[in-house]
Amino acid sequence: MKLKGWRSIVKKQFKITTDSNHKASICENVLNRDFEMTRLNQACVSDITYLKTATGWLYLTTVIDLYDRQVIGWALSSTMHTNKTILPAWKMAVSKPSIKKPLIFHSDRGVQYTSKEFRNLIKTNPLIIQSMSRKENCWDNAVAESFFKTLKTEMIYHNKFKNQQEAKTAIFEYIEVWYNCKRLHSSLKYKTPYQMEMEFYNKLKIVA
Repeated sequence: MKLKGWRSIVKKQFKITTDSNHKASICENVLNRDFEMTRLNQACVSDITYLKTATGWLYLTTVIDLYDRQVIGWALSSTMHTNKTILPAWKMAVSKPSIKKPLIFHSDRGVQYTSKEFRNLIKTNPLIIQSMSRKENCWDNAVAESFFKTLKTEMIYHNKFKNQQEAKTAIFEYIEVWYNCKRLHSSLKYKTPYQMEMEFYNKLKIVA
């Protein structure tokens, strides 16, 4: 690297997006750092991060299935309001597979996840169990944190977005074209999330 004049991407200054300074009730940490699942729709994790553009900040909310590590729901917004972050991301996530068995939904203690709007939405399906990290403990939501680190290292830090639309296009291409369908994951034995998903459904067909 020295001979080529290469250097690693320098970690950017950390910006806190989790507002846990509220009086809303907190859910038990049901997931308890168990990130290895045996089926789809067994557990998913969610988090919110920030992206800088020349015309203002964007906030990215993601929902990741722990079995195949696929980003099954996501939303980009210019505000941190619940209606613009986790609500649309969650609706996208549950629009794909039908939830017929218990599903753990894990996140941090941010106001978006403790809000009445989101909790009322979660409660419409009695099979969904809400879980939250311990206070100021990023390791309890390590998979969600890891995705954001990968996203920023592989794509965000290489680009200076002229406007929010440019950033939205780049995020779409990264998640839907690259990350979910083409990127190999060491945690998946160097398979893609899409391959894991297809293998799971193929096994179900064989059993049936």
